[in-house]
Amino acid sequence: MIHAEQKIKNLLRLVAQQGASDLHLTVGRHPTFRIDGKLIPFMEDEILTPAVTKEICGVILSEEGQKKLNAEGQTDFSYNFEDKVRFRVNAFFQQGYISIAFRLIPREIKTLQELNMPEGLYDFTKFSQGLFLVVGPVGHGKSTTLAAMINEINHNQEKHIVTIEDPIEYVYEQDRCIINQREVYQDSQSFQAALKSVFREDANVVLVGEMRDLDTISTAITAAETGHLIFATLHTNDCPQTIDRIIDVFPAHQQNQVRSQLANVLLGVISQRLISRIDGGRVPAVEIMLKNHAVENLIRENKSYQIDNVIETSSDQGMISMDKSLASLVKQGIVSIDSATAYAKDPKNFQSMLKI
Repeated sequence: MIHAEQKIKNLLRLVAQQGASDLHLTVGRHPTFRIDGKLIPFMEDEILTPAVTKEICGVILSEEGQKKLNAEGQTDFSYNFEDKVRFRVNAFFQQGYISIAFRLIPREIKTLQELNMPEGLYDFTKFSQGLFLVVGPVGHGKSTTLAAMINEINHNQEKHIVTIEDPIEYVYEQDRCIINQREVYQDSQSFQAALKSVFREDANVVLVGEMRDLDTISTAITAAETGHLIFATLHTNDCPQTIDRIIDVFPAHQQNQVRSQLANVLLGVISQRLISRIDGGRVPAVEIMLKNHAVENLIRENKSYQIDNVIETSSDQGMISMDKSLASLVKQGIVSIDSATAYAKDPKNFQSMLKI
């Protein structure tokens, strides 16, 4: 156990030192870091055995966590390393062996400017109610963007903020706001239960780590209707798909009503991707949809497939398409054409933008 404790300490220190975003421990492989989106095995360390990953779990997991892992086959939790660095961790079984994935959560909450995100996103923090969504694949910075926006409110307004997360990621230092951070399954039985309770907690702003199911989505929309500013994430690819995903989780007989509700409460959707920079590191490409009358009508009329056209033609209002964002990064010499093309929604349209 002492060997395992020292091993995980060394590896987690290296994560921070190497600028890695993730650490993967899998039986039969060297410990592996993800750096700038690429998996890089740590060849100086020995190949992991079943005994070692099991022992590491014994070091980082509580007794309750061990029980959950054995009963359910996986468990999510946050891990404070030496009170300096936090990790979001998933331990799981594969082929009877334990694997562990660590995601580094930076201690410092960066501003949108430091993240190379459009500072116009701060405008969404000034609303008193409504629903704002950040979407995109896993590992592309959704939580980091929302943390910057929540911290903007924390430093500039007097509000009661409640975060509902699984597990808690960024830890906020309360400034002008009261911030209560609730971890699902530890502080509440579910996202839905925690979200329902904000109606009785005098909350102004609510961060929902992920809108996973019908009950959570329904409650979030209701909360946005009743005077709360809701920030949330979804694992969808773009703005139109996000609208469809929300509507499609509801039974057919409720969908028209939900379209009307969503059209009323939605403030905007951003979809983001982290692209490898030519000079190292990653930079965000961002699609931005703001709700205007055209978008509101398309949501009500079940014509979300036309939203891309509105985004393309509404740059004067602050909207931007993913392809235009990618093309801009290429033109500035920040990312390569090949890297950008891999994330383009319409490669032909993207190529034509490079010629403008």
